[in-house]
Amino acid sequence: MSQPVIIFDLGKVLVDFDYTIAAKKIAARSSNAPKDLHAFLGSSPLLVEYESGRLTRQKFYEAVGNAIGFAGNLEEFGSFFADIFSEMTAMTSLHAELRQRGFKTYIFSNTNDLAIEHVRRNFPFFKNFDGYIFSCEVGAMKPLPEIYAAMEKKCGRRGADLIYIDDRLENIEAGAARGWRAILHESPEKTRAALVAAGVLPLR
Repeated sequence: MSQPVIIFDLGKVLVDFDYTIAAKKIAARSSNAPKDLHAFLGSSPLLVEYESGRLTRQKFYEAVGNAIGFAGNLEEFGSFFADIFSEMTAMTSLHAELRQRGFKTYIFSNTNDLAIEHVRRNFPFFKNFDGYIFSCEVGAMKPLPEIYAAMEKKCGRRGADLIYIDDRLENIEAGAARGWRAILHESPEKTRAALVAAGVLPLR
């Protein structure tokens, strides 16, 4: 059997994120920001449109800015909006261990171009993958089948040749339905145990 490839979700798997960080900075430059601005930024239909590739960065900035009365320019907005991440070092160390053992790895994420640029610029681990599939580039978000098909095409593998780690059950279930060996990420310890059970990491 050929060596499997390992697919990682990004948010809440390799990096944590907190929209309240962005909300505080954006609210300070806005005249009509709601009290729950963090929820608006993190779950707005505008964000879904942006991360699905249906809104450009400029259009997303304009739509959010107009809604909340943001006084800054796109560059300022982007710097606030994207600066929400912190590295989950237990998981990036696990990824490094897989790389040292010769496994090909991929990032598979529902995200936007501002976030991608920020993570690429600020987190060195990000460059150590064989490929990337982002919803904003594919035009579809997990758990839609189109983005899973794009991942299969990118890595040239299907079914049980793919081991997939994600923190969202609906995304894992969509991968499992395609025959991927799916791991629901709940903690670094549980994910490592699942990789040991899959035969890709040794017992400690």
